[in-house]
Amino acid sequence: MSIKNDIQKLHNRLDTCQHKLETARTRGDQEMITKFTNEVDELTKSLSQLKHKQNYELNKERKSLLDMPFSREITKEEQADIGKLKKRVKGLVIVHPMTKIGKELRLDVMTGFAPKAF
Repeated sequence: MSIKNDIQKLHNRLDTCQHKLETARTRGDQEMITKFTNEVDELTKSLSQLKHKQNYELNKERKSLLDMPFSREITKEEQADIGKLKKRVKGLVIVHPMTKIGKELRLDVMTGFAPKAF
């Protein structure tokens, strides 16, 4: 399962537990308050671990792209037939500026990274 899905599921469980914790506090049920407080702490901890892992993998991908010896903007003509471009250039990685990695690289235009000039 992807990290993104795991983070979403943990957020949903955390939200549910927080609502149950608030309900238990209004009732004054000390046993349930303790249970949900512990569960919220565990979920928060695992959520922060997953976010750190996601950030680590994003940085690793960013570094591998920056280590590629060649990069340039993809022209509109090349964008129109991206499959042809990918077949012509082996090892080409295209990054769109609106994706997470594109935002991390602070790109303004669609950019291609490759081991050789293209």
